[in-house]
Order: sequence, then C-alpha cells, then structure tokens
Amino acid sequence: MTHLSTTPFGRRPMTLGMISSQLAAKAKPETAIVHKWHVFQHIKEARQVLGATDRALAILHALLSFHPEIALEATSELIVWPSNEQLMARANGMPPTTLRRHLAVLVDCGLIIRRDSPNGKRFARKGQGGAIEQAYGFDLAPIVTRAEEYKSLAAAVQAEKKAFRVAKERLTILRRDIVKMIEAGVEEGVPGNWRRFQQVYQEIAGRIPRTASRQLLESLGGEMETLWREVRELLETFAKTQNPDANESHSGCHIQNSNPDLPSESERSSANEDEAGGNAAANHNLRSLPKRELPLGIVLDACPNMRWLIKGGEIRHWRDLTAAAELARPMLGISPSAWREAREVLGDQQAAITLAAIHQRADQISSAGGYLRSLTDRAKDGKFSVWPMIMALLRAKLDGAKPLTAPPTQGPGRSEPGKPTESGGLQPSAELRASLAKRPK
Repeated sequence: MTHLSTTPFGRRPMTLGMISSQLAAKAKPETAIVHKWHVFQHIKEARQVLGATDRALAILHALLSFHPEIALEATSELIVWPSNEQLMARANGMPPTTLRRHLAVLVDCGLIIRRDSPNGKRFARKGQGGAIEQAYGFDLAPIVTRAEEYKSLAAAVQAEKKAFRVAKERLTILRRDIVKMIEAGVEEGVPGNWRRFQQVYQEIAGRIPRTASRQLLESLGGEMETLWREVRELLETFAKTQNPDANESHSGCHIQNSNPDLPSESERSSANEDEAGGNAAANHNLRSLPKRELPLGIVLDACPNMRWLIKGGEIRHWRDLTAAAELARPMLGISPSAWREAREVLGDQQAAITLAAIHQRADQISSAGGYLRSLTDRAKDGKFSVWPMIMALLRAKLDGAKPLTAPPTQGPGRSEPGKPTESGGLQPSAELRASLAKRPK
C-alpha cells in the first residue's frame, strides 16, 4: 500500500492553500472527464483573477503536454514527472530560477499539486506489465476538479470585457454627438447658451483618464448623456417651432443649393470687401519676413485668449494649439468648409495661428468666416503670412507696456521679462524683442 505525498520536499513550507487544493482534488467525481486544452483556454482567460502569470501559464502548457491523453479522467493517472531540463526545453528555454519561481506560482494558485518523492526527485515506479504503481511529480487533478469553476471565471471575465467595451463605445458616441450638435446649434443660429454647453462638455471630458475602469466610464457616460439630452432637446424644440410654411422647399419650383461646403453669404460678402479694400502696402514686405517658423511662445504672447479654451490653460505643443483652434472655430461662427480650406492651403500649424489671431480680435471682426476665407485666398496667391498678424498683435500689446527705468537689481518696482508691469502691460522677453527688431518698420 503506497502513501500519497502531501507535503513539499526540502525547505518549502506547507500552507493552508496547498491543503485546500488537495481537498478539492479528492472531491473530484469519479465520472469527471475534461478536454485539457479547453480547460487551459479558460484558465488563460481568467489568468488575472486566478493570479497566474504568463510565464506560469507557459509552464502549465508544458506540463499538460507531458500527459499523453487529450481527455483527462478522474480515474486515470494525472501525475506527470518531467525533469527541469525537459520543462525548460518545452517552455522555450526558460532559465532554471524563473522555472522554479513560476512553478511555485502554479502551486500557490491551486492549478497543480506537488507530489514530491523522499529525495525530491520526479519519477514513476512501474510494476509488472509496465503499469505505473507510484508517481512523484506534479498532480494535474485540479484541472479536472475545478474545470467548471475555471469556465465560470472565464465567462465572467469575458462579460466584464464586453461591458467595458460597451461603456467606452457609448462614451465615444456621446462625445461625438455633443460636439457635432453644439457646432450645428452655433452654425444654425439656434438661441441657447452654447458657451456653457462647451464648458460643461470640456469639464466632463477633462476628467477622462488615459486608462479608466468600467465603473468610471459608466459614471462619466451618465453625465455625458445628461448633457446630450439637454442639447438635443434644445435643438428639437427649436426645430419644432420653425414654421414649415415659410420654407418653400415643399414646392417643386424652389431650387435650393444642397452643397454644405459653399461659403455663406456673409462670408462671401466679407471676403469680397476684404479683397476690394486690400492694398499692396500690406504685402510688399512678405519677402523680407523671417523664413523660420513662428515660435509657439510668441504666438501665445500675442494670442493669450486661446489659453482660455484649454482646461488648465496649458498649451505646450502645436497640437494643443490646433485643438484649441478646433474649439474656437464654432464659437467664431466659422463654417467647417472654410476651416477645412484654410488647413489645406496654409497647413494645420499656420491655420491654427491664423485662427488664434482672429479669435484674439474677435470683437473687431464682423465676419470671422469671411475674413478667414479672404486670408486663405491671399495665401493661395502668395500674398499672406502669419508673421505680420502676430507682430501687429504684439505691437498693440506692447504699446501699453511701461519701459524699464531702473536696473533689475534695484527696488521692488523692477520688472522681469514676460511679467506684468505697474502699468498693466507686459515686458517683452528677449526672444520677443529680437523678433520685433528683425521686423521691417
């Protein structure tokens, strides 16, 4: 009569988790039979719940490959006894220390049970006829005993992943809908506090982290849906209040232009006025302008209002300025076609600088869309550059700046470059003074 080993060899301690795994192995029904690779697939899907590592699963795959049968039965011999060299070879050359560490992980997770021999070696004693009488190695009984548990855990993990994808998709669609509905409301002239809607949207979107849990995505999705309903109801109410009899499109005699990319009447009229009122003096210095690109810092000095559109007011890269320009466009009443044409002609960076300058002078421009189209047309003929616009804004700002009258080392009234002075203006930085000095008068 042989005794089944229940404690590990050497200095490895016995734990209650090992006893629990051994009790579960004894409780397996005699008629249980499982497909070992199906169970292994369920274990892979529930890996994080079980606490197993990817290396540990590679070792478990190797151990299962040493069992000759595909179907594991409760009444069959479920102990395998490969040497460390054999295991390392089937685990893609895993180092011995890594092998021992992740074998311990499999034991701690209850995926295998150690059946150590008196000297710690792994082997099998065979009787007459080649039948195995006693084997020492790793017992795969938990694969059979806990097969249904692994299947349930894998199903729960899949359900959680699906719920996460659904929450993420819902949030993405809500964000897209809200942005486009706000743009439609601004462009169609629907009365409403669209600036507040934009601020609420930016506040919610600013709280979305790079990696978020399903619960957080669902919570933010609920807030987005509330905002979506408010904006949607405002647009639907306005659409219902419109008198359908005033629209002559129901009669076959009225022909409407259905091309949404054509500029509006205000944009075309403003563009024509700008072309008629333009003069050669504004463009004769284009060849003498600096060939290098405008530094982002100078653009932000000239157009500080763009910082108000970004959460936290931080614009560190050109892509941040482009994102702010995308937010400013519907606020200025610029149509998507005008903005798209400007980006195609000027490029994303130059178009963002141009729109930032328009946004800075929004109170002085009657039709921002027409003005942008006029500048785009001039750029097509090589008669427009962003340098004069930015330099004009800087000169207007610096006209009110108080000049330095004392060395920086004197009393509390000294000023630093880029800091507010007593007169409320800004002292130009060294880079800004150098750029202004290069500009022709």
